[in-house]
Amino acid sequence: MCLRGGLMISPELDELSCNLIGEALDVLAAGDLLGVVASVLDGQGNRVTCAFEDDGEDVCLEAAHKWVKDLATGARTEPQLGAPMGYAICYSGAVDTGDGFADALMCEFGDKDPRPDYSAFLLVQGTGESFSWSDPAPAGELPSLL
Repeated sequence: MCLRGGLMISPELDELSCNLIGEALDVLAAGDLLGVVASVLDGQGNRVTCAFEDDGEDVCLEAAHKWVKDLATGARTEPQLGAPMGYAICYSGAVDTGDGFADALMCEFGDKDPRPDYSAFLLVQGTGESFSWSDPAPAGELPSLL
């Protein structure tokens, strides 16, 4: 287990969430729409990622949650993926900074363990060469999807 922003998470979940955040930041830096992107990791290190972008953000986020839950319960399978051990979900959002709302990359992530899942955000600004982001900040606990 490793301590990340005050949270105890596995090294595998840390790597999964950091990789997905990096990929999402690349999309935002290019000026493209992110939609909702979910990534699941099994115990053998196999990773499957799915993008949800054909509906509104709330509907896509709900679909991503269902995709992760269905993989965890066996109601859905993906080729080359065993039982999920961790997941991460990223999407664009906004955060109240006290001076108004700022664009943010939101991330939800969790392990298959009894602890709650977590959420975090990174403030983002600009595109291309002027694109910048903040360090991740915690956004609270979530019910477990796995």
